Amino acid sequence: MIELVLIIIFCLLGVATGVLTGLLPGLHVNNVALILLSASAGIVALCSPFIAAGLSEEFIYVLIAGYVISVSTSHSFHDVLPTTFIGAPDEDNALSVLPAHSFLLEGKGYQAIAYSALGSYGAIVICLLLLYVIRFTIGNPLNLYSTLNDIMFYVLLAITILMLGTEKTQIPENKNRPSSYLAGTLFAFFVFVLSGVFGIIALDIHLTSPFGLDASVLFPTLAGLFGMPTLLTSLLEKPNIPPQEIKKPTFSKKEKKDSILSVITGSLAGILVSIIPGITSSTGTILAMNARQASGKDQTIVTLSAVNTASAFSVIVVLFIILRPRSGAALAVSNLIVLQEWTQVSIPLNLTYLLIFIILAGGLSYFSTLFIGKSFAKKFANVPYTLLVSLTILLVTGMVAIFTGILGLYLLLSATIIGFLPIHWGVRRSHCMGFLLIPIMLYFFPGF
Repeated sequence: MIELVLIIIFCLLGVATGVLTGLLPGLHVNNVALILLSASAGIVALCSPFIAAGLSEEFIYVLIAGYVISVSTSHSFHDVLPTTFIGAPDEDNALSVLPAHSFLLEGKGYQAIAYSALGSYGAIVICLLLLYVIRFTIGNPLNLYSTLNDIMFYVLLAITILMLGTEKTQIPENKNRPSSYLAGTLFAFFVFVLSGVFGIIALDIHLTSPFGLDASVLFPTLAGLFGMPTLLTSLLEKPNIPPQEIKKPTFSKKEKKDSILSVITGSLAGILVSIIPGITSSTGTILAMNARQASGKDQTIVTLSAVNTASAFSVIVVLFIILRPRSGAALAVSNLIVLQEWTQVSIPLNLTYLLIFIILAGGLSYFSTLFIGKSFAKKFANVPYTLLVSLTILLVTGMVAIFTGILGLYLLLSATIIGFLPIHWGVRRSHCMGFLLIPIMLYFFPGF
């Protein structure tokens, strides 16, 4: 009985922390995972009364790992809140931002939150239904991971070509010639390559925290490529945010079918993201939307949220199958608990514990996302928007300084300059993931 009570307590703490990481851009779950990994011995010491009462030290580490997984799951639900309510530029830049922003500008920010919560919760259901499909497909007898690993360079190359080939932005070539899809594609290619060169340089840099904390080069670079440009654009343009309607989306029969299809395709793409190194949820969303040939902004939100949560779910399942972490949270888990490789039909005990954490965290996060989203929407018109964005920028900058020092700030600045390019030209910001894709493609290049 005490085991179940502790699981619930650690899960609640994880969900609450996930709310915090979701609401504060730049405070990523990976940083929380690394901090907890460093502090795990101290946490176990604090839990010594439970060990004296008969619980094993191994179970305490399972609780810490479950806390990390709860944070990751909760984060995948709640990160739509700052995406919707803080990173909202002017309508003129609508091509370069996520669909949730345009919902906000229409006074329908809460509907974007509801679509996102639906996609995330649906992904947990789909991943649970596909649990054994994942096991038998990635592991034996089909061994999809081994097959993909042998041809990983070509898989990543195909994904890159798809990303660039599906760029639909038209960019004016000059005053006398009409807009050109080719110009948009070429600029997307330029952003992709520039980000890749930046990645090759940055990933070889060793960062140190002035406070002795774990320093990851991904924190300042990804914050600069994707977070800071949107925040600075919002600060400079000061968009006029209308009062928000507190109204859940209603679904016709066709919209219900579309949403179910979005959840399924998003979940499958999220599973793929958890297997292939270097591709992100944004890339997975592009793959899913192209697979189903749908581009409505409501279904894009559902799909993106499904990809995010499915990736957070399946990366843990995949960890027990291939014994390789594909995220910061999975890396922390692999260092906290014993990984029993899932080779049989029965699910390993430690994975069973973590699945319980995911299911509980998912249910709690669904309702808390809707509750917090409704509160935001009701009061957002009275919030000093410029002050809020300014404080967020200061928070991200301060955290980069704390975790990565002066050199991290230089990387943040460099990444932010690159991150402004797709916003300025209106091409998809996912092309900035060349930062990871190109170095990984070079790693898997035959004979490299």
